Amino acid sequence: MRNSYRIALAGNPNTGKSTLFNALTGLRQHTGNWAGKTIALAEGTVEHKGKTFQLIDLPGTYSLFSNSIDEEVARNYIVFEKPDVTLVVLDATSLERNFNLALQVLEMTTNVIVCINLIDIAEKQGIKINERILTKRLGVPVIKLSARNKIGFPLLLDTIDRLVTGAIECQPIPTVYQDHIEEEIKKMEPRVSAIIGDRLSARWVSLRLLDGDEKLLQEITKRLGEGRE
Repeated sequence: MRNSYRIALAGNPNTGKSTLFNALTGLRQHTGNWAGKTIALAEGTVEHKGKTFQLIDLPGTYSLFSNSIDEEVARNYIVFEKPDVTLVVLDATSLERNFNLALQVLEMTTNVIVCINLIDIAEKQGIKINERILTKRLGVPVIKLSARNKIGFPLLLDTIDRLVTGAIECQPIPTVYQDHIEEEIKKMEPRVSAIIGDRLSARWVSLRLLDGDEKLLQEITKRLGEGRE
């Protein structure tokens, strides 16, 4: 059985994502740049139950479309590099705004843990969050934590461990769009699937193509071309 796994951290700016990364990895981290980009790349490791979790701190973004280099880097890593688990870090005091990114990630990949950070601040503001209801509605584990105070870390690491070992499975609940959009997706999915196979989510790619995401199409064409070489 493998004992090393890649864990990506995604989140909006100022959600405490990098604080979580630093708290988990401590001095076991290094920085550089993403290949061919001037965007900073931070990687680190954390040991848990005989396994090594390699954490990759993705650039902070508000979405995962093709509106900026940061968004492209974060999106491409999740979609094409296929980390074993993606942690989506949300700000407990601003969940509604943060959920946009979380829902995008859930359309792209399966093994996701939603981390609701800054829970200590939210509670002081009288904000109550029921993570069990959110887990049921999203179809993936939802964990409340405070990266600054290291609250919730044992549960987070145990949940990552259970995901990578197959003890639990994620079943993300798909976002349902307006009827005319769903009809277009149904038309496109078989064609997209015939081209990309099971390498990517045909539903997600169909959505992006309907959105006119030409940069993603270029990236897919490039990656498929590399795969034939």
